[in-house]
Amino acid sequence: MHDPDIPRARVDAAAAIPAGAPGSGRGGLDQRRILDAAVRFIDENGLRMLTMQRLGAYLGVDGMALYRYVPGREALLDGVVETVVDELFSDPDVHLQAHAGWVDYLQRLAHGLRRIALAHPEVFPLVATRPAAAPWVRPPLRSLRWIESLLEVMTGAGFSDENAAAVYRAFSSFLLGHLLLEVSGLGVETGPVEEPDVPPAGDLSDYPLLQRLQPHLSLDVAGLDFEEALEALLDRLALLLPRRRRPPRLTQGK
Repeated sequence: MHDPDIPRARVDAAAAIPAGAPGSGRGGLDQRRILDAAVRFIDENGLRMLTMQRLGAYLGVDGMALYRYVPGREALLDGVVETVVDELFSDPDVHLQAHAGWVDYLQRLAHGLRRIALAHPEVFPLVATRPAAAPWVRPPLRSLRWIESLLEVMTGAGFSDENAAAVYRAFSSFLLGHLLLEVSGLGVETGPVEEPDVPPAGDLSDYPLLQRLQPHLSLDVAGLDFEEALEALLDRLALLLPRRRRPPRLTQGK
């Protein structure tokens, strides 16, 4: 069966930025080039192999030259996560607005995130485990702009603030669990590399819905979310039974 989310071809190693002698500085350095190279390095070698010195060699410069553009490994890892999640903005099948309704919007967003996970399976555990800017920013959708977009679509579709926040939590939990399981099936190590410091929350002045819904997003309702997700799964599984054998508690009216 054809899977539309699987990349047609992984980036060939020969297409990556070639290594050169230390200090050669092929093409000049900037933060964007360093972060793009870090993503490719992890794709090819795995997250645990990434060091500033090795990345410098990959770029053809001494590792110390990178510190002019990236303060250190922690900032580098944060930048890698942001770079990968930002690929959603260049995915033509994912939209910031719900042109065809909220269901279509969530389906497109989910498949976009799955495409990212499958294109960068060695990077995805970092997306999943890296501490976010605030406790209510949940992986794998770690972009404030995308979270604001999701909440805007949900509230615009008629969901209350509380339920829009619940949608975000349930959607994130579903994607995180499924995609981590999927990339682990590819042989990728999914545990965190280290326990970094949690960065401070960013300025939310450009994200009014995030500001308004922050109390709902900050609620610790993991147990309730788990129970509701479990009930939904059982409901779906019950639909596989003949109608006369379906538990009425789960499938009333279906």
